[in-house]
Amino acid sequence: MADNPGVASAVDLLPGTGTESAEAGSTAKKIQGRSPLRLAVERLRRDRASMAALVVILLIVAVAIFAPVFAAITGHGVYQQFRGPQPPVGLTPTGQPVGPSGAFLLGTDDQGRDLLVRIAYGTRISLLVGVVATAITVAIGTVVGLTAGYFGKIADTILARLMDWLLAIPFLLLAISLASVVLVHPIGPLKPGLPIVIFVIGVLGWATIGRVVRGQVLSIREKEYIEAARALGAGPWRIMFIDILPNLLAQLIVYTTLLIPLAIVGEAGLSFLGVGVPPPTADWGEMISTAATLYLYGPWWFLVFPSVALLITTLAFNIFGDGVRDAFDPRADLFV
Repeated sequence: MADNPGVASAVDLLPGTGTESAEAGSTAKKIQGRSPLRLAVERLRRDRASMAALVVILLIVAVAIFAPVFAAITGHGVYQQFRGPQPPVGLTPTGQPVGPSGAFLLGTDDQGRDLLVRIAYGTRISLLVGVVATAITVAIGTVVGLTAGYFGKIADTILARLMDWLLAIPFLLLAISLASVVLVHPIGPLKPGLPIVIFVIGVLGWATIGRVVRGQVLSIREKEYIEAARALGAGPWRIMFIDILPNLLAQLIVYTTLLIPLAIVGEAGLSFLGVGVPPPTADWGEMISTAATLYLYGPWWFLVFPSVALLITTLAFNIFGDGVRDAFDPRADLFV
């Protein structure tokens, strides 16, 4: 019987046996392996613009990490001034910056310092503020939004009004005011420079995230599995961070990627206005501010190259953030 092909074929066709069973098992494995995160990654990998932006972001990160290598290769320190008379000379006889040349690939600034090295070190400041300030913003906004949305009643009323108050006040005006005060009278650990910039951007910008999280929690807390967790005796904090928070990760990842370029631009804006990272620290905003008064007299490179660095960085993060948002959107498959 076993040698009869007809019998073998009949057995293989029985439910749960043979080829049909193997194919069903393989299909089940494929379905089980395609989690929402994996689906999002697959969508993101098909987005060429996002992948190109990711490559640019990785190159920017590499420039920040290897900034000392740029200084070692050129032989120019980040604070080193080349005023002559021995070559290389970074200033003209009239005191103007020197343009791009073999000695200074991107020219020099108003103090005769190598602009290429300064831009590379400025990348560190921008990425540090962008990542750290965004992490603070997302952390505070998530905790406040979870608390307001889950507990409701008085807690929701107070926290919601606090978020409305923060959103009603012009962020830039509040940031400039607080940074200006700290410049004159440091407040505890808040001192001029990176601490106040990170505090202003990170702590004062969480209201948007808080409102988004609160809205999601108000809907999720009524789900059946949340009611089941309460019935089993789970405490509110466990429900908030174990049962509800994982369902918000997609939105939080999207907002994080979109907030990083906003933080970078905010830091550059504060430095441009003179209340951010003080000189002689290499900072794109401070370079653009100084160059704005000089470029009309000839040294265009002093304004163009830091501006291009800021533009490329923010554009890359924005394009990648848009791609991440589309990748996590379940409706994206409808338009593929």
